[in-house]
Amino acid sequence: MTNFIPIFPLDIVVYPGEALNLHVFEPRYKQLAQECLKENKKFGIPVVLDGRIQEFGILMEVTELVKEYDNGEMDIKTKGVDIFRILEVIKDVPDKLYSGAIVSYPENEMEPGETSVAKLILDEVRRMYSLMDAEAKFRLKNEGARSYDIAHFVGLNKEQEYELLGLFKEIQRMEYLRRHLNAMMPVILELENMKARISRNGHFRNLSLDDLNP
Repeated sequence: MTNFIPIFPLDIVVYPGEALNLHVFEPRYKQLAQECLKENKKFGIPVVLDGRIQEFGILMEVTELVKEYDNGEMDIKTKGVDIFRILEVIKDVPDKLYSGAIVSYPENEMEPGETSVAKLILDEVRRMYSLMDAEAKFRLKNEGARSYDIAHFVGLNKEQEYELLGLFKEIQRMEYLRRHLNAMMPVILELENMKARISRNGHFRNLSLDDLNP
């Protein structure tokens, strides 16, 4: 299926099911947001990397108008719906301030996959956050966890987050996250060792150099 959607390019990666709060202040995007609210239509966030719109983006729905200011600016809550592929960018849309795009929607497997793999990944992420004393920032449960739920918590850079957006099978995305965590393992182990060394500081220890050769 292909269709036309208004677009709001941003240098962020949003995944299906993810909530995103936006403060809308540019005239073109105020017009876009007003139309989405009045007509109950969706808009797209194409990913921008190095100043260029990329091939993939995320279809968004506006879930709530939180506040509208006297100057027309808005605080809105939005949510990721589906991934799209841009076929053509339409810079000048008749009678509109915003741009748009003709897009298609790749078949995308979004249901939770192998639970044992997800559990292993979640356990490693919890271990990492525990070492950073940041457990409160990661409270995702094992049941029903998807790669999209985990991706922003594993230290991916923006380019890696975008690569994950272009994978359309859950097992591929989980494997991508697993490989990334494996690559980070030396850093995690060093954090563990550092924490252990710090915990020993100030403790009484039995030390002896009697076995040294003269």
